[in-house]
Amino acid sequence: MLILLAFIIVFHITSAALLFISTIDNAWWVGDNFSTDVWRMCTTNTSTCMAITAEFDEYQSIQAVQAAMILSTIFCCVAFLVFILQLFRLKQGERFVLTSVIQLLSCLCVMIAASIYTDRHEELHRSLGYRMEVSKGQYGYSFVLAWIAFAFTLISGVMYLVLRKRK
Repeated sequence: MLILLAFIIVFHITSAALLFISTIDNAWWVGDNFSTDVWRMCTTNTSTCMAITAEFDEYQSIQAVQAAMILSTIFCCVAFLVFILQLFRLKQGERFVLTSVIQLLSCLCVMIAASIYTDRHEELHRSLGYRMEVSKGQYGYSFVLAWIAFAFTLISGVMYLVLRKRK
């Protein structure tokens, strides 16, 4: 039981780390001399960055992605704290339903963020707010990590739903 508990905790912490990295790091869309995410666009040649502001055409879509990623990260961290509390408060045989619901909310938020970015990426990268041509890029590792975080939060949410407290 202790090994299973350690595995669940490591899995949850890994999910949170993936969410933090994909939310913060600047690599959702990359090209030869630029990288961009939901916060800013940086050129690798001159090492300058500019924030994505309301002057971009699809700024509302970017704000939706930002909000969903922040919410997913917060929900994942709250789910971990609730799990720790429930670990000591639940009676034997009860399920970690509240933890599961919060973790599945995190899963839903990261799925919404990555789906919006996937759907709107062409319009996002044709904006006149960029100082260079960014439409000829590809998805970066932060975008991939967001989808991996979706799978991890989904799996851990289901694990918490199935998990019963034992001795």
